[in-house]
Amino acid sequence: MDELKSNKVAADHIIYINFEDFDYEEYTDPKKLNSYVKEKMVDQEKYYMFFDEIQNVVAWEKVINSLRATKNTSIFITGSNSDLLSSDLATHIAGRYVSFKITPFTFQEVCELLKITNRNDMEKEFLDYIKWGGMPQRFMQTDDLSRKTYLKDIYDSIIIKDIVKRFNIKDIDLLNRIVTYLLTTPSQTFSPESLKKYFESVSRGVSLETLYNYLDYIIRANLISKAERYDIRGKRILTGKYKYYLTDLGFTNILSEGKKEQIGVYLENIVYNELIARGYSVHIGNTENSEIDFIATRFDEKIYIQVAYILSDETVVQREFGVYHKIEDNYPKYVLTMDKFDFSRDGIIHKNIVDWLLDR
Repeated sequence: MDELKSNKVAADHIIYINFEDFDYEEYTDPKKLNSYVKEKMVDQEKYYMFFDEIQNVVAWEKVINSLRATKNTSIFITGSNSDLLSSDLATHIAGRYVSFKITPFTFQEVCELLKITNRNDMEKEFLDYIKWGGMPQRFMQTDDLSRKTYLKDIYDSIIIKDIVKRFNIKDIDLLNRIVTYLLTTPSQTFSPESLKKYFESVSRGVSLETLYNYLDYIIRANLISKAERYDIRGKRILTGKYKYYLTDLGFTNILSEGKKEQIGVYLENIVYNELIARGYSVHIGNTENSEIDFIATRFDEKIYIQVAYILSDETVVQREFGVYHKIEDNYPKYVLTMDKFDFSRDGIIHKNIVDWLLDR
């Protein structure tokens, strides 16, 4: 809306309604909404409409489709995961549309938000980012307890509204156990079959079909993301085992305290989310006897990335750099760590992870 106004679009040609605002409660009736909007359209010029939390309007898609078909409009809508998942848009909106998935803040956006330009302050804030993630409102909280409460509220909303209510979950205890497992073991490779064995080991029987369904629900609610494995030599997607990453690392604080012992996997999770935010398609690379953390592609571009906490000794250096020796193409290959010294060698680029996150 600010952009339109700066481009000299008249204010009376911009229509904004927040359906969580009680002042607009009567317009959750689709007929009243349709009449209200059309009354404001007094000429043939284009009108720009912004509908926030559109899912609160009954049969909202009928109003949107009608306005698009009969009026000169450009329409922007937002909705919560529980009622407006991107996978459902095609059934709601006829014709063309563009969807935007809004992710938690990247680290670069955090630095912009907090106006951080000093390197020491960046490194300090990065440690906070590892711990509390990038959900926007957590930066408005002044202490750890309020941050944890805020994240717990979001978590409960996702579980109750976006999963339990939407998918009519019956076994809520099982759902919570699965989510707990995912939150406490991010950046891990496993299959539903191995998860089934884990639950059986703690005396909790569950069918594979249920596990597959529940994992799919959790992914569709955007609490986690699933990365497929790619066989580099065979050039094919491998099925069965996948890696799961948290959409935001702050959620781990709901169930556990302190992350130092898993710093490597948290860094890997951050890099995965950053690649997604940059528009890459991301796979886990499989070679004969090893694994490459990420193969990221974007149109004709491809990059390989290894992530580690620190290159503590030559054994670790050989492990992280050596995984590239059998890859003979000329696409860029990175090793990202928290080290401040440059260990680049043999054409493989070593970068400090904070530098890489800020280099966009």
